[in-house]
Amino acid sequence: MNTIKQIVLTTLSAATLCVTLLSCKPKAEIGLKDAFANKFYVGVAMNTAQITGNDSLALALIKKHFNSIVAENCMKSEVVQPVEGEFDFTLADRMIKLGEENKMHVVGHTLIWHSQAPKWFFTDAEGNEVTREVLAARMKNHIQTVVSRYKGRVHGWDVVNEAINDDGSWRESPFYKILGKDFVKLAFQYAQEADPDAELYYNDYSMSLEGRRNGVIAMVKDLQSQGIKVSGIGMQGHLDMDFPDIKEFENSIEAFAALGVKVMITELDMTVLPSPWSQTGANIADKAEYQEKMNPYVNGVTPEVNAEWENRFLSFFELFAKHSDKISRVTLWGLRDADSWKNNWPIRGRTDYPLLFDRNYEAKPVVKRIMGINPKP
Repeated sequence: MNTIKQIVLTTLSAATLCVTLLSCKPKAEIGLKDAFANKFYVGVAMNTAQITGNDSLALALIKKHFNSIVAENCMKSEVVQPVEGEFDFTLADRMIKLGEENKMHVVGHTLIWHSQAPKWFFTDAEGNEVTREVLAARMKNHIQTVVSRYKGRVHGWDVVNEAINDDGSWRESPFYKILGKDFVKLAFQYAQEADPDAELYYNDYSMSLEGRRNGVIAMVKDLQSQGIKVSGIGMQGHLDMDFPDIKEFENSIEAFAALGVKVMITELDMTVLPSPWSQTGANIADKAEYQEKMNPYVNGVTPEVNAEWENRFLSFFELFAKHSDKISRVTLWGLRDADSWKNNWPIRGRTDYPLLFDRNYEAKPVVKRIMGINPKP
């Protein structure tokens, strides 16, 4: 009897120990993507070192925190087709494969954009401007070659980037000068023909400005009236400490959603650096000379500025959570401060702190606060 009792007690003790160990097992550490899993995708733009795996520390953070990826540069036309008819998909292929292996939402960026398009797109062998027919044919070949290669693998495409000015007028880009506003319609048509199931987006900066907001709305309504598929509008989130006004940003979210399309927050970052002018945009062509006074935080941001930066970044994520019924994705334009384009725009050689991870690959304190906005149930 004693032996049986001892066996029972031993068994009960072992079971109790198992339950205790299971209950004490630490929960898996969650990332940003988990905190907002029931709201929207949380994405990040990837650079070459991350795509190739050379920056293994960054890649580990990306896999932990993000469930959507977009190429920062390697899918732009100047990289994919630097010479007419000669396509280079080396890096793009690697990024798409990485996204698939990690079950990520993959965005293609960007098919038509004047700023990083090769010069041959717009000129003939003698350097003269090409005709409407030639440019349209080149657009079609480029778009359909790229989109068809990744048919069913890229979930959505930034089809056209930055076609509207602050006041709502059309940007006088080479595409517009040669084809007029039809270049946007053609781009969306060609993309849809190549992959009818892919989502197709228009993407632009300073979208909180009333003029640009109204210009984009007019453009999208015109496309819709012609039966052109527009799946979503990307609102580039290049923020600073004063611009944009958060209420105007919210007004644009609501106005774009009213078109019946998805709204995405794209290219999100927030500079702490002063602007050399009344800069409210993200025109990559804008440049200014280096001045020491324009680079005030070489050795780090002051606690006061950092607190202001964190609170402002948090307030935008609170806005995104509030409108998660309209917003399908929020994408950071880079992982950590050291890799941000803002260190060199519009003034080269500055030290900026615009992203959620610092130069040592550490999450800034605001990340925990952001994740607390909407903890996963």
